[in-house]
Amino acid sequence: MTTMILHRHGESQWNLENRFTGWVDVPLSAKGTEEARSAAEKLKGYTFDRAFTSVLKRANDTLTIVLEITGQTSIPIEYNQALNERHYGDLQGLNKAETAQKYGDAQVKLWRRSFDVQPPNGESLKDTLARVLPYWDSAILPHVKAGERLIIVAHGNSLRSLVMHLDNLTREQVIELNIPTGVPLLYEFDADAKPVSHKYL
Repeated sequence: MTTMILHRHGESQWNLENRFTGWVDVPLSAKGTEEARSAAEKLKGYTFDRAFTSVLKRANDTLTIVLEITGQTSIPIEYNQALNERHYGDLQGLNKAETAQKYGDAQVKLWRRSFDVQPPNGESLKDTLARVLPYWDSAILPHVKAGERLIIVAHGNSLRSLVMHLDNLTREQVIELNIPTGVPLLYEFDADAKPVSHKYL
């Protein structure tokens, strides 16, 4: 049985400030650092052969904390913007509550949670899936098939895209899917690299 950890970064400074972050490279908040440390404590019993992360600081720093605390800083790490958060376009940097006051709660929910509605000049979840899935197939899945134990530290929407694929979720089901910050999600795969179980640690 092969295992893989999906791990959304700890709370970022803009999560704390309730801002749309997207590809803006903001750091972890103090709480986010503690979330990463807490997650690392839960992962002390797990061994990783390889790590994957986005090119954004909040994910990179979360991964660094996890690997340092679990004593696995020498494993190979692959950085790729395919795992970046979805690009929120013109909404990046804006306060979510103020944006809802301006455009209405229903419109902002569509931009944030729908499958294929793009925020102005940004990506929908469908667009995010379109870059995450080829990277999964070409760069990550071969290591799952080889029986390697992996950790992927990324973002709410890049991980929603991947979970949508792994769990065969419909576009309606994925609307309700939320990946919490700083909580490791363990997947187990059978010999054919098919997911057989998953749970939060």
